[in-house]
Amino acid sequence: MAAAATTPSEYITGHLTHLTTSVGTGSFWTIHVDTLITTAMIGVAAFGFLWWVVRGATAGVPGRRQAAVELFVDFVHGQAKSVYHGASTLVAPLALTTFTLVFFLNATKFLPVDIVAQVTHLFVPHYRIVPTADINTTVALALSIFVLMIAYAIRSKGLGGWLHELVTAPFGKNLLLWPINLLMNVVEYLSKPLSHSLRLYGNIYAGEIIFLLIGMFAATSLAGTFFAGFLQLGWAIFHILVVTLQAFVFMMLAVVYLSMAEEHH
Repeated sequence: MAAAATTPSEYITGHLTHLTTSVGTGSFWTIHVDTLITTAMIGVAAFGFLWWVVRGATAGVPGRRQAAVELFVDFVHGQAKSVYHGASTLVAPLALTTFTLVFFLNATKFLPVDIVAQVTHLFVPHYRIVPTADINTTVALALSIFVLMIAYAIRSKGLGGWLHELVTAPFGKNLLLWPINLLMNVVEYLSKPLSHSLRLYGNIYAGEIIFLLIGMFAATSLAGTFFAGFLQLGWAIFHILVVTLQAFVFMMLAVVYLSMAEEHH
């Protein structure tokens, strides 16, 4: 008996289902194994490439590969320095690391999902390829910046000064205004990792869905296949900008948050 045709919802659900493993009781204690594996592989490849370029760098006239990487590093360093004016030497390398990792994680969406699925399904039932289309990835990245932001604030103002600022800014030192100040500052602090993570996740996830929806045209007819190919090409070209822009925005927000953490009110 011939196998039943896959419905559109089954096609999309199949590509959006994670390879998971449980490490505790309840759905919260679930690890997305595919996200961790892909992130680790992309991280090793991306930073391994930069290490390879740096190892072969020369003081003379640079080759095309070295020149391209130097332009990229100078651009990121200049953007970070234009926003952050503190004394920390960590911010510029952090900006470079953040942009590089997020860019290459986003770029995995250019891999043809059906071809990737044919390979991964030989070993596991599900494997989702785009790490930044997983809310766990973007929240983890945003929380790491959030923790560093708190650390920078305490380093700059002292623990007492930071706590004092929480209850006295922005409306002043009147005791009656302390609860309002504290509430506003808590909301401001919590909104930063939320907006930081959801902006990246929403853009990449939406783009992934549209890739899948366009791909379903290929199941309609031969004409649908050509039409889907044309749309996929156009959407992929457009997403070169989206992938780069979202990595840049994520990096710049990280630098802005660290700069704001050291401001005194």
